Amino acid sequence: MSFTKQSPGMPADFYPAEAAGLRWLGAAGPGSVRVVEVLDVTEDHLELEQLEAARPTATAAAAFGRALHRTHASGAEAFGAPPPGRPDSGYIGRQVMAMRPATHWGTFYAEQRLQPYARVARDRGHLSAAGATVVDRVCTRLVAGAFDDGATPARLHGDLWSGNVWWSPEEVVMIDPAAHGGHPVTDLAMLALFGLPHLRTVLDAYAEAAGLAADWEELIGLHQLHPLLVHAASHGPAYGSEAEQVARRFAG
Repeated sequence: MSFTKQSPGMPADFYPAEAAGLRWLGAAGPGSVRVVEVLDVTEDHLELEQLEAARPTATAAAAFGRALHRTHASGAEAFGAPPPGRPDSGYIGRQVMAMRPATHWGTFYAEQRLQPYARVARDRGHLSAAGATVVDRVCTRLVAGAFDDGATPARLHGDLWSGNVWWSPEEVVMIDPAAHGGHPVTDLAMLALFGLPHLRTVLDAYAEAAGLAADWEELIGLHQLHPLLVHAASHGPAYGSEAEQVARRFAG
């Protein structure tokens, strides 16, 4: 059994980019999160294995947290680096997302994840001028290295909200990635932003497996700025207002 994703008018690299991300995540190695299998891909469709759904459980959630750490730990060439075989630009939802390798996480996050979407949101009237200024202040601190913590580039799903976490009878399966090299907290922050069954169990299992510091959650908001600005650009000013509030906590 298979499932085919097909929508008229999609860019020619959209489905190949998704397929490359799925294959890269799926190659993370033993103990990593299972990823939906790519059966076929062309410029106008993506055929995937058909997944069976199941009720979320705490046991599966804990296993997912541990496996997500292993996926991240399999690494990436650089912050912002695309999966092998993927174009320089990828997609988050249907919005273009840059994939340019960078040495420092703060520079990558400011220049490729915050500023482009803040500009679009501002130009569309979805982010106030004051909000855009606050985001710029956060970006200045990011580029200066204020939030660089020595983390090595992780192999990220990149769009890990609850809709892309599939609970199967055996285990969690990840679908629909925006995969790239980034900071591991980014995936955890996306899970926390939009909610997930047994979220606390997932986060605690991940933190234990990764040996995260006790205060690691203090920077979740910083990592949520990207999806908030993506949604501000496409979904309206409510997300822009929330992004501004979050940005003020990290603007210095």
